[in-house]
Amino acid sequence: MALYSEKVMDHFRNPRNVGVIPDADGVGQVGNAKCGDIMKMYLKITDGVIADVKFETFGCGSAIASSSMATELIKGKPVSEALALTNKAVAEALDGLPDYKLHCSVLAEQAVRAALEDYETRVREKTQ
Repeated sequence: MALYSEKVMDHFRNPRNVGVIPDADGVGQVGNAKCGDIMKMYLKITDGVIADVKFETFGCGSAIASSSMATELIKGKPVSEALALTNKAVAEALDGLPDYKLHCSVLAEQAVRAALEDYETRVREKTQ
């Protein structure tokens, strides 16, 4: 059995939504000191829907694949659905990750959540 699924390898070799959104509505960055992975997510939100999402990840293949898949899972979705994204959903969408790489899907969930929290903070500040 292969260590990584075909989906993990595809998202590692051909990551989707890589880059920066200069005028992002929400930005979240998380990292794992133990493994050294760092993920940064950028969101563009229009009428409560994630119109665009980009990421920058410094890390292993599983971290890059998890970031890529997370962006695919939330793009075009309402903010409320994106908030419900779990690391389990990311790992399942990748057809699984080795146990010792599951922390990568956790980081992807946390990066999305951090970007959404930043967005909500910015919205609150505008309305005050």
